[in-house]
Amino acid sequence: MPTKPEILKRQTVARSRLFRADELHLRFSNGEERIYEKLCSGGPGAVLMVPMLDDETVLLVREYAAGIEDYHLALPKGAIDKGETLMEAANRELKEEVGYGARDLQLLKRVNLSPAYMEHGINILLARDLYPERLPGDEPEPIEVVPYPMKDLVNLVARPDFCEGRSIAALFLAREWLLVHG
Repeated sequence: MPTKPEILKRQTVARSRLFRADELHLRFSNGEERIYEKLCSGGPGAVLMVPMLDDETVLLVREYAAGIEDYHLALPKGAIDKGETLMEAANRELKEEVGYGARDLQLLKRVNLSPAYMEHGINILLARDLYPERLPGDEPEPIEVVPYPMKDLVNLVARPDFCEGRSIAALFLAREWLLVHG
């Protein structure tokens, strides 16, 4: 395993309501020095859930995404609030976005969105044994919940309105986990 670079200097170079960008001055083990920029995390993390309504049906949400300036299908997700555990955050977000809680939550994997320049990662959880319960959310408009058959993932991924990489990765992780663990 290579030796991690030495951080010679770190400074914040930009800040907005949502983001902070830091500049890192690094020295690598071979003596080379470089300056990198990265987006920094702003809180305790985030969760993305694969809610299984039954053994064959996943619940997706259709909501507006400002980044692509359009509506898209994805899995429910959200920030972990200060003082919340991973499981508490996952259940709260499920209740807010799809109107269900989960008796069985399984952490599948923590993934990083773009490790080369972003600190941010997200925890992917499989949610099973759902029960109806709704909490008010912070979305500006009601979220449409869309049941979708897990056996049809190839066609889902081909849809132009299903474009979020985290959701695609999460569904395939969940499918493989379910094949092994049932």
